[in-house]
Amino acid sequence: MGRIQKNTSKLFRKSCDLTSPLCLVLVTLAMLGLGIVGLFSCSQSKESPYLKIGLPEEPRSLNLWLGTDANSRNILSQIYQPLFRRHPETLEMIPWLAQEDAVFNEKELTYTVKLRKAKWSDGSDFTSQDVLFTRQLFSDFRIPRYHSHWQVIEKAEAPDDHTVVFHLKEPSAVFLPRVMTAPMVSKKEWEQVCKDALATEKPLRYLQDYQIEKPLGTGPFMLQEYKKGAYIHMVRNPHFFGRGQTIGNLTLGPYVDHVLFNIYGTSDVAILALKKGDIDYYWWDIQPGYLKDLEKDSAVDLHYNKKSALYYLGFNLRKAPFNDKVLRQAIATVVDKAFILDRILQNHGNPMHSIVPAGNHFWHNPDVRKYGEGMDKETRIKAAFQMLSDAGYSWEIPPVAPDGSLTKPSDILLPSGEKMDKFVILTPPADYDPKRAFAGTMIQEWLRQLGMNAFARPMAFNSLLETVKGKHDFDAFVLGYGKLDLDPGYLASFFSSKNDNPRDWNMSGYRNPEFDKLAEMQKTTVDVQARKQMIFEMQTMLMEDVPYYPLYNPHIIEATVNKRFGGWVERVDGIGNIWSLCMVQPVK
Repeated sequence: MGRIQKNTSKLFRKSCDLTSPLCLVLVTLAMLGLGIVGLFSCSQSKESPYLKIGLPEEPRSLNLWLGTDANSRNILSQIYQPLFRRHPETLEMIPWLAQEDAVFNEKELTYTVKLRKAKWSDGSDFTSQDVLFTRQLFSDFRIPRYHSHWQVIEKAEAPDDHTVVFHLKEPSAVFLPRVMTAPMVSKKEWEQVCKDALATEKPLRYLQDYQIEKPLGTGPFMLQEYKKGAYIHMVRNPHFFGRGQTIGNLTLGPYVDHVLFNIYGTSDVAILALKKGDIDYYWWDIQPGYLKDLEKDSAVDLHYNKKSALYYLGFNLRKAPFNDKVLRQAIATVVDKAFILDRILQNHGNPMHSIVPAGNHFWHNPDVRKYGEGMDKETRIKAAFQMLSDAGYSWEIPPVAPDGSLTKPSDILLPSGEKMDKFVILTPPADYDPKRAFAGTMIQEWLRQLGMNAFARPMAFNSLLETVKGKHDFDAFVLGYGKLDLDPGYLASFFSSKNDNPRDWNMSGYRNPEFDKLAEMQKTTVDVQARKQMIFEMQTMLMEDVPYYPLYNPHIIEATVNKRFGGWVERVDGIGNIWSLCMVQPVK
């Protein structure tokens, strides 16, 4: 097929008359291949090559209010822009559509934001009226993901076209990372649509179903053409405010005029396209099974980055025996994270020691209690045995003999003298996530070395969530969050006592008044360094009490072809980000 595409491209360069019978045949042949790259060869030149990116699936929607899946967000993030975004290295909040840092007036509870002199992709001015309109849209339609964050704003006003003053109801630590990172939309484009929508019985549904062929944005690229099931063609926005500007220590482009997103049904097909050079980058995590083959290809570069993710063992603290902190600490001690890293992650990841991932280096506390770190199997079992013995647990045949050797223990007895009941560690099924399923099986084996009747049981994912989050009817479980927000406010959500309700976020039933106090204080602490100390203390508490025991954080592994383009920007969660799209340029 590669030969067909090359020959097709050669003929296209001779004649770009797409109405001729020959070209129509060649178009058909090109579209039957792994990509549709040949279809565009007639318009390409050496000075303006297409950057070709593979997507694993069709975007759900290119309507901003409906396209919340990863593939839709990847496209929409090139069009719609926020006022602030995170620096690619430091992860600090920096001005984007904003011209400079927001000014906080503690007495008045206001943030003043100065806007850049930016333009929409049709050349019209981006002004403070667009910001006020976007805020009103979030409120009128209760837009999911945005409405709840923007409720902290009491009112907003625009003293001039490039200044917005936000009046808050109360101090908010997440005003910049949660509120100011929302996408801004054009009042000119959406005002009439909103009026029409509000006149219907289901305004939000009307808004989400509305189709805009060429959406107005302030981002680096504009939508040129979308052929469902085939490709999305984007072109450089000539009015992008960042072009030639140094933001986040990077002098931004974009340095390509065209980006072509090819849509593939499976990773197998996309990886083959990557190896053939039909795409320059596959915007998806590469699974370990493909790595050995890709590592042999000198034209392919593999990118390994940390994820903002958490995979963990959770306990039900609402009932015995896991309401005992010492038991949870002993279990944490006997878990072999080095084995998990080597055998389960194949060394493509890192062991986790805190609820906040290490890649989120500003908020990660590296000095929390690390159970079993640096210990071999024998030392871990002896340490856990000593902890349990000191807490009143006993065995007829203990796991450690009087001479210090390890033995096969009898069933462990609770401090009351009763035998500990068998318990179940729920995991997702292996076909859903083999890593979590295998981790549960290994934890079962490690706990049996302490005389605990542990059984790992896979359960359909939705049923598992209903059992753990809905009914709270479980002993322990292995779950994960594949994409945690970079702001650690989720610590309060996951572990505050007030969230210990059916289908709420506190699945473990953790209750700690001191933690609750810090969780509430950090929400209204605007001083970043003061809040950081609170977040660090919260992590210390959690790793002492162990409602969740962090296990591992897999790398996000991505692949690019190095023959045509370079300059990808590495950051937490990989190279698939707007910084890369603004910096990638043809290889000289």
